[in-house]
Amino acid sequence: MKNNSITIRLILMNFLEFAVWGAYLTSLGRYLGNIGLGNQIKWFFAMQGIVSIFMPTLMGILADRKIQAQKVLSMCHLLAGLFMIAAGLYCRNAGDAVAFGPLFTLYSVSVAFFMPTIALVNSVAYNALESVGKDPVKDFPPIRVFGTVGFIISMLCSNWVKIGGVAMQDSYTQLAASGILSLVLCGYALTMPPVPIKQGESGQSLTEALGLKAFTLFKDRQFAIFFIFSMLLGSALQITNGYANTFLGSFAADPTLADTFAVKNSNALLAISQLSETLCILLIPFFMKKFGIKNVMLIAMFAWVFRFGFFGAGSPDMPGVLLFVLSCIVYGVAFDFFNISGSLYVNENTDTDIRSSAQGLFMLMTNGLGASIGTLAAGWVVEKCGCFINPAGWSKAWYIFAAYALVVGILFMILFKDPRKLKAAEGNAQA
Repeated sequence: MKNNSITIRLILMNFLEFAVWGAYLTSLGRYLGNIGLGNQIKWFFAMQGIVSIFMPTLMGILADRKIQAQKVLSMCHLLAGLFMIAAGLYCRNAGDAVAFGPLFTLYSVSVAFFMPTIALVNSVAYNALESVGKDPVKDFPPIRVFGTVGFIISMLCSNWVKIGGVAMQDSYTQLAASGILSLVLCGYALTMPPVPIKQGESGQSLTEALGLKAFTLFKDRQFAIFFIFSMLLGSALQITNGYANTFLGSFAADPTLADTFAVKNSNALLAISQLSETLCILLIPFFMKKFGIKNVMLIAMFAWVFRFGFFGAGSPDMPGVLLFVLSCIVYGVAFDFFNISGSLYVNENTDTDIRSSAQGLFMLMTNGLGASIGTLAAGWVVEKCGCFINPAGWSKAWYIFAAYALVVGILFMILFKDPRKLKAAEGNAQA
């Protein structure tokens, strides 16, 4: 009974965590375009990466050394929720005169406290599962599925729910909704099982005393390569979140395509991506056991090639829209096989006293350095291809992104060694 209870509680925590993000992540670019801030989209999505360079690591250190992780999670959602609600209220009061500065500032503070919660939720969940004798590799993915379910429901609400006659995906209400959900999770996080903290010990080095021991993982060649490629692949993570909805909306300029489902209900179409996630998460335990971390991550990298390539070749009408659907389907493999498997790899190969810090470091490389560099570079590509002036430029941009993912995948295949084979080789050497 206790095991079932903790599973249900973790399902709800993951549901709320990603419902917070799904309320605005895929539709924010569309709203910014509506209020004349289309050229600033890259900065809003790059900010998620910029704050992830340091905030997940700092909050992870805090959770490892000073305050229990579930309490840090609660604090982060409190601040993230309040500032996101403030961003929504500013947009409501500003009406048609929304300025970049105030909105960007409020939004930035909010995401600065939200981004660490993704890694913190993982740490809280892994601890809770281990406390009742469960195996995170086997038991966490089915729980994480419900995070994606929460994301999908938020996306669909943004697509179809209208407030004041305006769909949430076209309005500031998506920001307010995200903030409210954060406050709900702020309270709920405090009900999670306490996560032990590592008490300071005499004779510690400065690195250990400051909780920076996770950075010593870079001394391990395998971990160094893993984190570097986490950054390189992380560059692809936010490109479609920032520009896919805007890309689909650009077809509205063509009268023959303006009323197609893909254009009018772009958020609903993109929700197929998250539906694919729910299925792909369930495949992770099988693929991890059958193929190992290297091959699972390779599959993810080549899936990104198809994710971008299908966008470049597709169109909102038949049969081109089927390529958009295929792009959304492969997204589940591209996103989950990298993010979830990578997180489990970190959890399995680090000591318990630095796991929260190591998860934060993984977030730093993917959603931090990778996402910020990738989003700004993607914005430069989009502008150079003239996408906001000539919608035909979008295809060229998507093909450039696909070529990048292909190069990263090939290099990873050459440089990263399968951990299972390395352990087997070490065992044979010792024997």
